Amino acid sequence: MIKKHNKAKAHKFGMVIDLDKCTGCGSCMVACMSENNVPFKENETNKKDSITWMHVYRLTNGKSFPDTEICYIPRPCMHCGGKGDHGHSPCVSVCPATATDYDYTTGIVSQIYTRCFGCRYCMAACPYHARYFNWWDPIWPSGMEKTLSPDVSPRMRGVVEKCSFCFHRYQAAKDTAYFEEREDITEDEYQTACAQACPANAIVFGDLNNSEHEVYKLVKPDPYHGGRPKEPKAFRLLERLGTNPKVYYISEREWVRKAGDNYVKGKEKDHKKHNTE
Repeated sequence: MIKKHNKAKAHKFGMVIDLDKCTGCGSCMVACMSENNVPFKENETNKKDSITWMHVYRLTNGKSFPDTEICYIPRPCMHCGGKGDHGHSPCVSVCPATATDYDYTTGIVSQIYTRCFGCRYCMAACPYHARYFNWWDPIWPSGMEKTLSPDVSPRMRGVVEKCSFCFHRYQAAKDTAYFEEREDITEDEYQTACAQACPANAIVFGDLNNSEHEVYKLVKPDPYHGGRPKEPKAFRLLERLGTNPKVYYISEREWVRKAGDNYVKGKEKDHKKHNTE
């Protein structure tokens, strides 16, 4: 028989994205939409009501040619842990319907669509703009409904949705382990669609609490300082907010790392002080 879950062995699933490898091709966006039945409109020109759980942003160093450099930043849900990693992420803290919650056994911030009544407080609280509101009921082109994933429920109009780290894949991996009488799953058994689809292998997914997993080796998160990376070339978006996101980025370029923390020129002392806290 499989033993009950031990909190000391809790998972902390996260992602590491190498921005020096990312080409901005958008494969991760397409894979995410296909895997999670993300709805789309016939006319996607109005980006105010488009839904893209994984969104790729284009960033430049602000210099003119020939010194211009470009960086592409894929942005899923950050699955914030909050200060001290106690699960007090911005969205979870404000939801009056408990439609979003923090899972201490996985570190994943869930979204329960049947509880959501569309107040959108979570959207206002999220500093990463990773949540989207359904303004319309999904309408699939004739025949396309047969291609939808049976493991993910399509969302109705009036609810908020977001990246779930393909949580249904985790559940499937757990079921397989259970029937094989294994207590835990392996690293390759649970992978997100975006990580598998990336042609440049820029996205790595795994357990940040497991020193054998690649994500841990790449950033070496410090559990005593909110998971901040010990790897000097790694960073998290808006680190100074203390949201403790589980998505890390790696870049050799200093201007990219500074931009990730909303670095402001002239605030060098404050920035150095923050990084040494």
